[in-house]
Formats: sequence, C-alpha cells, structure tokens
Amino acid sequence: MTFENLNLIEPILKALQEEGYSTPTPIQEKSIPILLQGKDLLGCAQTGTGKTAAFSIPILQKLYKTDNRKSIKALILTPTRELAIQIGESFSAYGKYTGLRHAVIFGGVGQKPQTDELKRGVQILVATPGRLQDLVNQGFINLKALEFFVLDEADRMLHMGFIHDIRRILKLLPAKRQTLFFSATMPPEIETLANSMLTHPEKVEVTPASSTVDTISQSVYFVEKKEKKDLLIHLLKNPAIKSVLIFTRTKYGADKLARTLSKSGIRVEAIHGNKSQNARQRALTGFKNHELRVLIATDIAARGIDVDQLSHVINYELPNIPETYVHRIGRTGRAGHDGIALSFCESEELPYLKDIQKLIGKSIPVIKEHPFVTADGLKAQKIKTEEIKAKTKENKIYRGSRTNGDFWRRKKQTSQNNTQKGVGR
Repeated sequence: MTFENLNLIEPILKALQEEGYSTPTPIQEKSIPILLQGKDLLGCAQTGTGKTAAFSIPILQKLYKTDNRKSIKALILTPTRELAIQIGESFSAYGKYTGLRHAVIFGGVGQKPQTDELKRGVQILVATPGRLQDLVNQGFINLKALEFFVLDEADRMLHMGFIHDIRRILKLLPAKRQTLFFSATMPPEIETLANSMLTHPEKVEVTPASSTVDTISQSVYFVEKKEKKDLLIHLLKNPAIKSVLIFTRTKYGADKLARTLSKSGIRVEAIHGNKSQNARQRALTGFKNHELRVLIATDIAARGIDVDQLSHVINYELPNIPETYVHRIGRTGRAGHDGIALSFCESEELPYLKDIQKLIGKSIPVIKEHPFVTADGLKAQKIKTEEIKAKTKENKIYRGSRTNGDFWRRKKQTSQNNTQKGVGR
C-alpha cells in the first residue's frame, strides 16, 4: 500500500514525497478513504500512530479548489498549544501546494498576530478551546460555514477539564458537518461525548484501547521520595540513555528537579504552562534536534512533543490518572523504534501503579536490584500494600450502587453487625 493507492491529488502526493513519506501508517490507510467519502469517524489511536496526517490529508484534499476562500471550513480543536503548533506544521507540510491557508491560535501569547492572520482569511483553523472561545466572543471568528470539525486527543480534553468548553463550542457549529473524533483511550465519558457528536460514524482502531506499544520495554523501580533524585542521577550516567523525557506531576516539581540535575552537572530544561511560549519552543527545538539530551515536562506541556528516536521516558512521579501513563510512554518507541519506559514508584504511589497495571492488562516488571533500595522504603511499601488489600476487601463488602440504595443498606448492615460483635469498641 502506497499513498498513490489512496486516490490522493497530485499537490498532496508531491508534498508527501518531499517529506519522505511513501507508505501510509495503519490509521492513515484505514481513515483516509473513509474521510474522503464524507463519513464521520471515531478513531481510537495512541500518539505516534500518524493520526494527524490521517485527518489533515483528506481535509486538504476535500477543500482543494473550493470557493469562498475566506470562510473557515475546517476546525481542529486540540488541548495544548504544543499540539496545536505540531498540527499546524503538518498542514503546512502536506498542504504547501494546495493554496489553502491555515492559522494556529492558542492562549499564553498576544492575540494580535493571530487576529491579523484571521483577518487575511483562512480556510483551516487549529485552536485550543480557551483562545477559540475568546476570539469567537470578540467577533474575530465565524464558524457558520464550517464543513469539517476535528476533536483531537478527546480523553486528554476530558482530563484537563475542557469538556464544558467543548459542549459550548459544539453549539456554535453547523449541524450539517463532517466530524472526526480521536482519542487514545475510550473511557465511558468519552464514548458518551462521541455518541453525542457523531452521526453513523465509521470506527477505526489501530491499537487496542489502553494498550501500550509493543516495542516499549517497561519497568518500575521501587524507591522512596528522598532517594528518587539520586536514583535518577545514577541512571542518567548511562550513555545508553541518549534522549530522555522525564515526567513530573507538577510545574513546581519540574522546576525543582531541573535545578537539582543542573547542580549535578547535567544539562537539562523544564517545560510547563508557566514558562513563556518562547522558552518552551527553544527547549522543544533543542530536544527535537538532539542538542538537548534531558527534558523535564508536565503532562500538559508534553502533549505536542514528537521526537524521532526518543530512547527513554522516565516517570519520575507516577501519574494519578492511569490513561496518562499510556500517553507518557507513547512518546517513545515510535515508528518501529525500540523504546524504554522506566517508572519510579514510592510507597504512596502504589495505588497509582495498581491502577496503571489494571488498565494496560499486565504487570510491569520490577527492577529489584539498584543502589537506592532502603529498609525504610521496603517497610513503607509493605505497609501500603497491606492497606490497599484491606481497602479492596472493604470495598467488596460495601459493593452495590450508591444510587439504588444497595450501597447504603449494605453499609448500615455491616456497621450494625460490627457493633453487635463489639468491633470498634
């Protein structure tokens, strides 16, 4: 299968050839024909599968030589500025010979350059929810002529609290449109949202929901909080770690860790929402070009990072949302390359690890032999493990729905039984 077999127009084929692409990825092979037929699409695909090209190429083809060039015909909604920029770059690359104009709008920077571009007229708009609503309210954006709507990274949108923004934006769109919905995972809330947006969609799933890329080697270190930094410095001495993305849960944690590594003589940058857009772009560019070996990021800031041959991802702190783990480790092992994902787990994070393993459907191998295993750490892990077991047992006793009264009746009954037995006296 080549791109020529997908009945693409010459301007797009020429651009793809110049970019060095001849063979579509599975999601591109499946999605492009569906979208060219004008059907709605529900795509379940992880990062790194080529989904940006899967939706940008058919949009470019269907808008090629359309009239009314100044109207916005396609809207791509995405959760972060980095991802918006990345999608914009894809439209630039694949659409360079189509004559179609696009704009990328996001918050955190001045709006005037963005509004100036909109005034000149664009057919394709890539946007984050907040800035989109701002510019709609100010009268800079009209979506009445929209023909295509893409919701990208829907599960991430949910976790970032954008669900209400999305519903408000949906009210601004024409009822008659082609809708494309992409998500790496499909929790119930996302399925509900998809069902409300799509009309008789075709479903494309290139990897099972919540599965991890097969080429990624995963392992976990049990290490307590105060030893984490020493273990990390120890691991970074390994020359096999050629390019590493390190995740923290908070902006403060990212900055603190960056300072610690810098003091140890390790060149490192941190990116997160409090950094200026220019600073983030500089760090990202250096990392993508392999001029910078170590990059620390929060989950939100890392969404747009697409680095060729990223050898390692390290979860310095485990995410409290298990789907986030899938997103994180999906930054490595791309395009058939091997990837390694290492996770640090302190005793308080054991519930997070349990949830992650449940989601991906397998146990992550534990590296037991390392220099920072402590007696206190082992003791803390044992105590936490027992707590989790006790809680699980308790939850089984209290099973039943909170809404139909079973839960409360069981709880009351259990409480009465315990009182009769003298429990808790």
